[in-house]
Amino acid sequence: MNNNSWRVLIFVMVLMVAGRPGQAQLSENFYDSTCPNVEDIVSQAVSTKFSQTFVTIPATLRLFFHDCFVQGCDASVLISSPNGDAEKDAPDNLSLAGDGFDTVIKAKEAVEAQCPGVVSCADILALAARDVVVLVGGPSFNVELGRRDGLVSRASGVAGNLPEPTFHLDELNTMFASHGLSQTDMIALSGAHTIGFSHCDRFANRIYNFSSSSKVDPSLDSNYVTQLKAACPQDVDPSIAIDMDPTTPRVFDNVYFQNLVAGKGLFTSDEVLFTDSKSKSTITDFANNPDEFNGAFISAMRKLGRVGVKTGSQGEIRRDCSAFNS
Repeated sequence: MNNNSWRVLIFVMVLMVAGRPGQAQLSENFYDSTCPNVEDIVSQAVSTKFSQTFVTIPATLRLFFHDCFVQGCDASVLISSPNGDAEKDAPDNLSLAGDGFDTVIKAKEAVEAQCPGVVSCADILALAARDVVVLVGGPSFNVELGRRDGLVSRASGVAGNLPEPTFHLDELNTMFASHGLSQTDMIALSGAHTIGFSHCDRFANRIYNFSSSSKVDPSLDSNYVTQLKAACPQDVDPSIAIDMDPTTPRVFDNVYFQNLVAGKGLFTSDEVLFTDSKSKSTITDFANNPDEFNGAFISAMRKLGRVGVKTGSQGEIRRDCSAFNS
């Protein structure tokens, strides 16, 4: 290969690296010189919010997931629009609890008071997602930082980019793989259902009108069905919420996986992880070994936090997480 050919090859390789989302530019010490106390500031704000309501925990974690799966982890889900056409206004995001948004807004205000114009809302959301896990007994881990906030937030871009409670394994794997996440990552992140709640209309089909041959999903434990019907009668307000983990709903643990083994997965997309032979062994492993689950969850959260990030000169550092800079 002559010198010119080598130059072309090297140039192409540089373009390939530069063209990837800014994963390589994230670092755990990104703010060491510009806002060295950012993690403590965010942690304190999250703890204060948690002392006011437990909903802070699942709401913030779910907000991070919904943000990253639509346009990448760029805080676009936080934008408010007077026209009701921002990402948060999409039908799939209307169930996001306000306490998640408030957690990030309060943390941003605290950070701005000490480090104005330095830390992105996207990074604050990533830190807060880690902090809420720790507050309810989950594993701690280092968060990579350096994200910038996105400049686009459209409700029209949400449909088809978030997993549905009716999904089966292949559908889940396809969606997660499109973001560079493996089946094991998907299962570990599903373990976040060990905390939080769901509205009755998201799973009513499994207990009242499953199929022409069975009104109840046969993969469900019969006692759990009775419990679900008591909490969600057929004529109940569909917005009523119940815990996703009927056993330890306020602790981040591996009991979610034990529930799947026992036929107590709330959504089809939960229980299928155990009933499908391709994922069953992972569920069994996580159910029996909390350390294995915690390790997989940490790995998956760090990978999730790299999805579609904006870095360098991309995007902006918002002054207000709910609005683009003017």
